[in-house]
Amino acid sequence: MAQNTLPQEPIRAAKNTDYPRLVEIWRAAVKATHHFLDEAYFNYIEAHLAQDYFPNVTLEVFTTPKNGGRAENCAAFMGYALQGEVLRLEMLFVAPAFQRQGIGAAMLQHAKSLSRNILLDVNEQNTSALAFYQKQGFSIIGRSALDGCGKPYPLLHLKYEQSE
Repeated sequence: MAQNTLPQEPIRAAKNTDYPRLVEIWRAAVKATHHFLDEAYFNYIEAHLAQDYFPNVTLEVFTTPKNGGRAENCAAFMGYALQGEVLRLEMLFVAPAFQRQGIGAAMLQHAKSLSRNILLDVNEQNTSALAFYQKQGFSIIGRSALDGCGKPYPLLHLKYEQSE
């Protein structure tokens, strides 16, 4: 799917019934990009996605038509929290089969339409994600040696600030 053939309004609020598919997307995307995560930590995060992480963010999905009909396929999702005028992007994952088709960029464009200031963290070892965010106008503003759970997976803190 080329970027110019994306559906007109593919982003919608996630439903609880989407959670199993979103966990599948997360699993496949992380397995493809996060080779540095140990299996126990991977399993821990996966076990907590639907019950602990998804309900604590505004969760939106990117859908594509399925089987040429009315059914839809969730191809990606993002979770964020608005804190005043700042959007804190907590997660953005695109299913591997849909990567490099403009979906991640479309989701970030949607986030940019919600706030002129976006903060996010990316694992330092995930160099492809870092390159993607930098291409989308994000800058590194800091680094933490530990991730949000205190594990030794360094994070880079990024910021996008849209000028007036």
